[in-house]
Amino acid sequence: MPREFRPYEPDQGLLLPPSLRDWLPEGHLAFFISDAIDAMDLSAFEARYRDEGPGNQAFDPRMMVKVLVYAYATGTFSSRKVAAKLDEDVAFRVLAADNFPAHRTISDFRQRHLPEFQQLFVQLVQIAREVGLVKLGTVAVDGSKLTANASKHKAMSYGRMQQEEKRLRQEIRDLTARARKTDAQEDKRYGKDRRGDELPAERVRREDRLETIRAARQRLKARQREADRCQGREPGDQDRTGKPGKSFKRRFGEPEEKAQENFTDPDSRIMKRGASGYAQCYNVQIAVDEAAQIIVAAGVTQSASDVHQLEPLLEQIQETTGQYPDKTLADAGYRSESNLQMLEEKGIEGFVAMGRKPNGESKPPDPENEATCRMAKKMKTPSAQNHYRKRKYLGEPPFAWIKSVMGFRRFSVRGVEKVTAEWSLACLAANLRRMNHLMEWT
Repeated sequence: MPREFRPYEPDQGLLLPPSLRDWLPEGHLAFFISDAIDAMDLSAFEARYRDEGPGNQAFDPRMMVKVLVYAYATGTFSSRKVAAKLDEDVAFRVLAADNFPAHRTISDFRQRHLPEFQQLFVQLVQIAREVGLVKLGTVAVDGSKLTANASKHKAMSYGRMQQEEKRLRQEIRDLTARARKTDAQEDKRYGKDRRGDELPAERVRREDRLETIRAARQRLKARQREADRCQGREPGDQDRTGKPGKSFKRRFGEPEEKAQENFTDPDSRIMKRGASGYAQCYNVQIAVDEAAQIIVAAGVTQSASDVHQLEPLLEQIQETTGQYPDKTLADAGYRSESNLQMLEEKGIEGFVAMGRKPNGESKPPDPENEATCRMAKKMKTPSAQNHYRKRKYLGEPPFAWIKSVMGFRRFSVRGVEKVTAEWSLACLAANLRRMNHLMEWT
């Protein structure tokens, strides 16, 4: 007897108008994100439209926020791909309620409201605190390198900049002399009534390139001057000696030959990403609460080092929740005498790794660094080691969720301020995914 199949009529029209919400299963992430955004204060988004005067009707900010947050939570970061999802994906259509903003509208909305997304991240942490998902008993801090929206091939070293400036200036002089000779010949042949004052396209292109390199070189010098001041140097000290019997290797504010600047995103820096080699990156930071692995603080730095990011993360937690965590876990990248003193002054019990030598032995602390000596002694106790082991399943998994599950490995915007805001948006989406997952198991 032949097998019977279920009815399949692709051309059959629907007898009643359907609800798109019926096409998603109960407990779908889109429903959770929609409810969470509805519970938040979006007045900051709406305020930007109040003073614009009459014009075309804008899309509802609440709808745009839901679509963008869900897009980040599900690994769709391109505005063109988000616009395509609004046509093809049921969850996107449910959130948009049959609105279809163009990709340019989506991109402009994200760029325009990046600071407001940072505020949403703070609001969600406060909500998680109120419902008991954030306890601030133990917090783990960690950092990771994330690729910038820039190519390392669009960078140039300070030494190369000087060479290129010299070459371009010579080429501009040659082109100018050639143009003058050509003008004189044309004046002699056609008379001086002929215009002939147009700048050669090759000269214009070289002048633009020269100006770009000059601006990049000035940024490098300004950054080096600031770094020299932080190290205690002053203008005009290049003739003095640095260490006893030795002179400074370079003049004040003069970058090293290998110092690089990127032309597409000058705020990004060349950083090493483990086995992946070097790339234009930002160093992103998070602090994760132990209770439900909610990200309670997020930040971005242009430095490859984590050492100066511990206090800003803790201050952000205090500003958001009104208190510091009881305990803080951090790897050796955050170890410094000033950081350990800061933890003691704030009354935070710290568990910070001391680091190891290449042969695997622990590094002995400097006896003059009293806070470091106390931490080294404490980290040898079994109790401290048990606490520190929590860092592996607290600080590191959220990066795996964001990079591998959500697929967020590269920023879409440029500039450290915009990048910081986009990182907050990614952490907001990761927190919503985590909270939805926890609700499925309760």
